[in-house]
Amino acid sequence: MEGEALSTLCTPALVVDLDKVKRNSERMIERWQNLGVQLRPHMKTHKTLECADIMTGGSRRCIVVSTLAEACFYADHGFDDILYAYSLPFDKVERCAALSERLDLFQVLLDHPHALDQLKKRPLKDGRLWHVWLKLDCGNGRAGVLHSEAEALRLALAIAGTAGVELTGVYAHCGNTYNCRGVEQIQAVAQETTDLTLQLMEKLKAAGITCKSSIGSTPSCSHPVKDMAQLSEVHPGNYGFYDVQQSVIGSCSLEDVAVRVLTRVIGHCPHRNQLLIDCGWSGLSLDGAGILPTGYAVIEGHPDLKLLSMTQEHGRVEPISGPLDYSKYPLGSLLTLIPYHSCATTMMHPVYYVHSEGRLLGKWTPTRGW
Repeated sequence: MEGEALSTLCTPALVVDLDKVKRNSERMIERWQNLGVQLRPHMKTHKTLECADIMTGGSRRCIVVSTLAEACFYADHGFDDILYAYSLPFDKVERCAALSERLDLFQVLLDHPHALDQLKKRPLKDGRLWHVWLKLDCGNGRAGVLHSEAEALRLALAIAGTAGVELTGVYAHCGNTYNCRGVEQIQAVAQETTDLTLQLMEKLKAAGITCKSSIGSTPSCSHPVKDMAQLSEVHPGNYGFYDVQQSVIGSCSLEDVAVRVLTRVIGHCPHRNQLLIDCGWSGLSLDGAGILPTGYAVIEGHPDLKLLSMTQEHGRVEPISGPLDYSKYPLGSLLTLIPYHSCATTMMHPVYYVHSEGRLLGKWTPTRGW
């Protein structure tokens, strides 16, 4: 495989441009070093050891995960200082305890007093502390205690005052940056999330409590505002790969996107003015719901084509306008799809084929499950 052309791969195949991954990661590391803020990269997009090494600069320390499968995978391979950034699931408390007792630093996140009760019921061995982040909702509208509710301060104080538990920090995900278009809108959301997080930090400080602060999303961390330098950490994740969605938001250019899905033409359908390709939703995902002018993906080098729809193993491609010239797309010919959302697309693939300048270097195998 090594040294062979991408065209030798069976399709559909997810390919990763190693040079772009390194460049994207190095830019993010340098950006936050210059601002004096700790970068804690999120592993949820790629879920591989190799990309984790690149994103941590080889330290194998200070990462975020979204599943316990990821946490165990990285712990088993020598990573430490792991934050499980998901509202504490009650069925997984014992597994979290095992990691907390095994690693130098394993951290959990909660947003409800009943979750704190679960930790009280399971004290850690050898006098170890549960390291807990409070999840704050600063307008994203997903998990977290709403920033405007008195419960946010109340729960933070309760965590800090519980025996066997340490309030490690306040964690906010500004996923509402995904609704933005352009740097100005991204930075407005980043500013608001930063302000609301720092306001809670001030309230905690007034109560005599000092802990860390962390916000993150790839858009906000790709275009930070000045006040983010007051944070302890940031936790973006998608930036290693980026995707079409990020380019539309304004986080990156399309040239920065490091992942592609290779697919082959397997059918000509002149009665529908369409091509059939061998990549369906099981090789790309349905994320984005086809909202792009080019449908479910960008077809690289063919701005006149649209990935109109997909079934499990088939994709329907048609021209944006006019009749198809089938001579340009013989059966067996390769097309390259730039995914709308790389986090979703990578989940469709058991292996990623890594290359440099179109020549294969090897394979990365992600972890899977919850």
